[in-house]
Amino acid sequence: MYVGRFIVVAPGLAGYRVSSRSFPDRRVIDRDGTLTVAPTPDAEGTDNPYVSYNCARFVSAGEPESEPTEADAAVIGNGSQVDPIAEKLAMGYPARDALATALLALDYEKDDYDTPRIAGVLSSDGGEGVATIGIVRRDALLVEAVDEPTLVATYERDSPDAVALDAVDAEALATELYDHEYEHAVCAAGVERTDDGFVTAIENGEPE
Repeated sequence: MYVGRFIVVAPGLAGYRVSSRSFPDRRVIDRDGTLTVAPTPDAEGTDNPYVSYNCARFVSAGEPESEPTEADAAVIGNGSQVDPIAEKLAMGYPARDALATALLALDYEKDDYDTPRIAGVLSSDGGEGVATIGIVRRDALLVEAVDEPTLVATYERDSPDAVALDAVDAEALATELYDHEYEHAVCAAGVERTDDGFVTAIENGEPE
């Protein structure tokens, strides 16, 4: 089954996978702690605004762009909404409000498929980890705090729903999402909350 791009958010973990039939020549790259989806060197040029974007950002109070190991919160998502969500978190917005505000402002993608925007946040609340997931579709805006692994995708599985997850760290999560049975995997990223900030992992399906 093809569900398009999807995220999984759980207490302490968050991951994102690019699945694509139209633009498979992409990868996740680490740009000084920000994870970005970008074309591979041999990809054909395109003016599609939804092909390249930051898919994971890390923030601290007053600092919308922090190193993962120094951050208080992490944001993942499938498009340009990641940046304003990070900015709202740095301003002190609760995760729910940061997600809802940015998703509502940008709305679903204005492409041929009215592709939803999806995003997740790992943040702190009184020293305890909080996991929140959201989606804006043509017909709905949904934002939920989650206490178990929860998946939402751009197609088919476009409402947050519990999902089985074996991974317990960022590397295992990136691999598990990349290897998931859903079709047309392109690349994946994992984020893990630790006592020393966040750890990231990338899976681009490259041969060892």
